[in-house]
Amino acid sequence: MAKNLHEGHRQRVKARYLSEGLDTFEDHQVLEMLLFYCIPMKDTNELAHRMIREFGSLAGLFEADPQDICKRCGVSENTAILVSLIPSLARRYFKGKWGEKPVLRSSSKAGEYAVSLFVGRTYEVFYLICLDAQNRVNYAALVHEGTINEAPVYPRLIVETALRHQANSVILAHNHPGGTLQPSGADKEVTRRIVTALEAIEIHVADHIIVAGDRYFSFAENGLL
Repeated sequence: MAKNLHEGHRQRVKARYLSEGLDTFEDHQVLEMLLFYCIPMKDTNELAHRMIREFGSLAGLFEADPQDICKRCGVSENTAILVSLIPSLARRYFKGKWGEKPVLRSSSKAGEYAVSLFVGRTYEVFYLICLDAQNRVNYAALVHEGTINEAPVYPRLIVETALRHQANSVILAHNHPGGTLQPSGADKEVTRRIVTALEAIEIHVADHIIVAGDRYFSFAENGLL
């Protein structure tokens, strides 16, 4: 009897999703349904509540390390991997929406594109977005992980990457996870060093975009290039 009730509940949740989508679901209900696909024949409602409480929010859970999820929530590796895949899947989704070679002819377009590169990233990373002569993206290269203060982005690596991907011009982009949009002194200094290095090989730096969440700051728009 309990098994039938449980199966009936899952079917009702799935039917609700098919008719309404996720917009009307609460966070624990979103997670509960996701857990259906890695935890068969078990009530996942209580577990969903507990996992969100453990990490403070659904976003905090999705962004957590899989091993940490296993340890703190007492779930299997399969469950932890499925949950932690969400931010990476979101980035892949947004990348696909932009298409093969998006055209970035303005700082607003560059900012929107840069925001999509940093979805779900909880640590600082630095991208070099290589553009062709028509301002189409040849390649968005992840060139550095970690804060600029701790480990400088070496201009030599930037130059090598720009040449490898046949860049006519480039856009620099990095994120401030959970921080301010304003550029730091280190941000400005590394930008100057990269601009100088790329000028020597006649590659123009069109912009430097800083991303914090779904917002961005453009060096070009603010007269810093």
